[in-house]
Amino acid sequence: MALHRGEKAPGDRSARRRLAVNPFYGEADPVGGMAAEPPRHRLPDGPTAPHAAYQIVHDELMLDGNARLNLATFVTTWMEPQAAVLMAECRDKNMIDKDEYPRTAELERRCVAMLADLWHAPDPSTAVGCSTTGSSEACMLAGLAFKRRWAARNSHRYPSADARPNLVMGANVQVCWEKFCNFWEVEARQVPLAGDRFHIDPGAAAALCDENTIGVVAVMGSTFDGSYEPVAGVCAALDELQGRTGLDVPVHVDGASGAMVAPFLDPELVWDFRLPRVASINTSGHKYGLVYPGVGWALWRDRSSLPEELVFRVNYLGGDMPTFALNFSRPGAQVAAQYYTFLRLGREGYRAVQQNGRDVACRLSGLIEETGDFRLLTRGDELPVFAFTTADGIDAYDVFDVSRRLRERGWLVPAYTFPPDREDLSVLRVVCRNGFSHDLADLFMDDLRDLLPELRRQPGPLGRPEAMATAFHH
Repeated sequence: MALHRGEKAPGDRSARRRLAVNPFYGEADPVGGMAAEPPRHRLPDGPTAPHAAYQIVHDELMLDGNARLNLATFVTTWMEPQAAVLMAECRDKNMIDKDEYPRTAELERRCVAMLADLWHAPDPSTAVGCSTTGSSEACMLAGLAFKRRWAARNSHRYPSADARPNLVMGANVQVCWEKFCNFWEVEARQVPLAGDRFHIDPGAAAALCDENTIGVVAVMGSTFDGSYEPVAGVCAALDELQGRTGLDVPVHVDGASGAMVAPFLDPELVWDFRLPRVASINTSGHKYGLVYPGVGWALWRDRSSLPEELVFRVNYLGGDMPTFALNFSRPGAQVAAQYYTFLRLGREGYRAVQQNGRDVACRLSGLIEETGDFRLLTRGDELPVFAFTTADGIDAYDVFDVSRRLRERGWLVPAYTFPPDREDLSVLRVVCRNGFSHDLADLFMDDLRDLLPELRRQPGPLGRPEAMATAFHH
């Protein structure tokens, strides 16, 4: 999560010392009990009436962007009213209290079993997994399992100066993998981007592996452009490496988005536990799993893939509870909502929802290309996500100008530069989620077409704002 500073210096004009209160909720409210505006950066001296506290917070949150028009985020922004009711009924349940909430724990177990079956675990009954707060935590757990398995195989020389573990990945990975390597002292070996290849190259990944490699990460659905990485190709390259050198390097599939798209839209694509080298998979239930934030899932193909010593057996409130997580207490609402969504949609329902998202993405990307002002990098035919940049010969504006002007119309479309070795490339990215309909796509195109004549008349790009200098990684 973001780090924040405390209160700004008193001389800062933007640091108003107290919250402004509508008189209806202050002195004009005889039962409100609010004699003065509450402070902004310290606890008030006394309580505030609930309706007044609600209105103060509600009014400030109106300045947030409209989540449904946020084309930057992969995270679910719409669920059915019944799901919202169910989540409200479960928000007071602590997911960690398995004994006290056994049915919630059972729903979690069923979700793991359903995902193991969906991802073709050799024996779904022996696959192990857990819910997490999101894919970032799930990736941390998968990386820890990799490191511990490698350390056990190399106990005769680890730790030592010549045994520094490393993890191989593409330069396009989600930032959580860089965090994992930083937090757990693992060397991050990244395959650089090159030309029009915007993700990992199997041969280059295998070439970076050595006796200290704990695993290779392949991404099913890059956040940079929505493309699938060649998981089968990575596994084949590692098979060849093992045949040559004896090195047996496992693969983790970061399926934060694609693991809930490919099974329904690309069932013939082999990327999951059908590949023997794939040891673990994660996904975000709150992305294309169609649940509000925050729930993720981590699965291992069998018990041997998750070292037993990483599993804590806690005697908590009278029960023996195996747990593998970075968090402890967290609400059970999202797990209940995930099971509701699995039950509600089934395979055909998921297929229909994800196909609609892909249809919207492919159609919208085609309409953007037809303007002649933009060049597509991807078309939304893998993840319902596509990236595009300005076409050759467009000198009056850049992608940051487009993003800025679309924000004026309420559309949140990220503009960002690509990772090292392709930092010359700046793009816009559109994520088509459930709830972003063909009608909304038409409204988006209407606004984009309205803006283009003004952008074309600019004398040149206005420059990239500092706040837009980095990529959207979520």
